[in-house]
Amino acid sequence: MEIGKLPIGDGIEAFIDFTTTHFAFITRAMSTAIGTGLEAMVEAIMFIPIPVVILIFAAAAWLISSWRVGLGTLLGFALIWNLGLWEATMTTLALVLIATSLSTMVGIPLGIITALVSPIRRVVMPVLDFMQTMPAFVYLIPAIPFFGLGPVSAIFTTMVFAMPPAIRMTCLGIQQVPKELIEAADAFGSTASQKLFKVQIPLAAPTIMAGINQTIMLSLSMVVIAAMIGAGGLGGEVWRAIQRLWMGRGFEAGIAVVIIAMILDRTTQNIKFGKWRKE
Repeated sequence: MEIGKLPIGDGIEAFIDFTTTHFAFITRAMSTAIGTGLEAMVEAIMFIPIPVVILIFAAAAWLISSWRVGLGTLLGFALIWNLGLWEATMTTLALVLIATSLSTMVGIPLGIITALVSPIRRVVMPVLDFMQTMPAFVYLIPAIPFFGLGPVSAIFTTMVFAMPPAIRMTCLGIQQVPKELIEAADAFGSTASQKLFKVQIPLAAPTIMAGINQTIMLSLSMVVIAAMIGAGGLGGEVWRAIQRLWMGRGFEAGIAVVIIAMILDRTTQNIKFGKWRKE
């Protein structure tokens, strides 16, 4: 007796059709807002002379991290400018910043709730396992009917793909706060909000920052993949080089992606405990 195929795919398609039909006004509003913000960010950066932007980025990296990271940022962006990939790099950087901001805005509060409420944690953790094992290309499929082709779909898919580390590491950081300190806070009559904001979150900050760092790295990798649905930026350069077999141009775009990844990684690793210089 032949067993029929479970209609999993049909169910997913029906759900997507239903949501796009009845809630299209929400996705259109989100698409307009995010698209406008992205265009404004890129235009603002491109309006400033490139040498000035490079110096600003280098100074920021120096202040947040160290002079070595600042110097590396200066040389890295100068190389990108020399390769003629400045506009594509700024587009990619804007995509990463917006996607990371949205991921952390949702992920950190959800991670805190997950750490504090056991029933929610039992539901969220398997969902995160599912999200992290799902192939990255699959996330591109539902974005198209919701947001169409373009950078907004790329931001949506990047946000979903990069969010799990922020949730998981925030939850882990809150859970690793020593129980003795929680008991001491209770003994002094602290409220739940006082314990959270004055004890748990400050002590969990290094772990939370590690989660944000991983979210940024995943956002950068996904933005490159999302060039397949019109994200543009450095991913678009790589995708165009693959289609036209421009090996040299493809490697140049890849080098630019590596430079951006190294700058973001080194900077965010020290953003909490960097050597801030006081006047």
